[in-house]
Amino acid sequence: MSAGGYRDYWKVLGLQRGADGAAVKKAFRSLARQYHPDVNPGDKAAEARFKEISEAYEVLSDPEKRRRYEQFGQYMNQAGPAGGGPGAGFDVDFGRYGTFDDFINDLLGRFGSGASPGAPGGFPGGFGGGFSAPPPAANLDAEASIKISLGEAFRGCERTLQVNQERVQVRIPGGVKPGSRLRLKEKGNLQPSSGRRGDLYLTINLDSHPIWRLDGDVLRAELPLSPAEAVLGGEVKVPTPDGEAVVNVPAGISAGRSLRLRGKGWPLKGTRGDLLLTVQLQLPDQPSDAERQLYQQLLALPGNNPRDSLFQNARL
Repeated sequence: MSAGGYRDYWKVLGLQRGADGAAVKKAFRSLARQYHPDVNPGDKAAEARFKEISEAYEVLSDPEKRRRYEQFGQYMNQAGPAGGGPGAGFDVDFGRYGTFDDFINDLLGRFGSGASPGAPGGFPGGFGGGFSAPPPAANLDAEASIKISLGEAFRGCERTLQVNQERVQVRIPGGVKPGSRLRLKEKGNLQPSSGRRGDLYLTINLDSHPIWRLDGDVLRAELPLSPAEAVLGGEVKVPTPDGEAVVNVPAGISAGRSLRLRGKGWPLKGTRGDLLLTVQLQLPDQPSDAERQLYQQLLALPGNNPRDSLFQNARL
């Protein structure tokens, strides 16, 4: 077997042979941040280095893969330049691999399952046989959620997230709704052996607000009115997300009815939705003496009993 192409993964990660798993992980993270394709766009040398680092990590971080890799190195030393392998002491027939890459491809499962006896590199049936397709690519996409205030969702905001030991800046556009999903390309899980990175799907959740609530595309709020305002109607000042506005309250409006302010609601694509204000009668908890006298005068007026129609139509 040719010894050409052998890679010392300990040196690749800058570690002493036999370093523990924590040291392997720490070295990989440091080097991966330095050589990641996102940090070095278009740099082929950095991309190749990143793949080598990822390959080293995938082998040395797994106890079984590390053991077989170390056995392969011992086999190579004993085999020597002439290629005559040792008689015993290994649980893998390393002699069936033509090159170091053949061994690594088989170790990492890059060419399907197992090799036929005597077939170099794990190709079923030898070089004359058919090539088995690689296994389906792993789903590297990741899911996460974030909670923001209603005001941040209305205006849009930026947040910094910690994703796989990486700080990711996220721009959340104005007008997002509860359950909206943002796709962050190549910010998901990393496959060390290939350097592939999945996408991160971020689900938006909203905190409740003391005044506003979102109902589909419509922004809603309660509009407290005094009994006098409800009876007499007229112009009243109301709050909106943009500030004060004036609405015309019809005389005799009842509790539960809604007033619509067009274009004053939630941001939509290139426009604004409507704002709905639902009337809520606000009665005084502790009326003053003057208020009590006025209410008593109202009760004394004829036709001021709201139950008169009930008595007139109650008989079956």
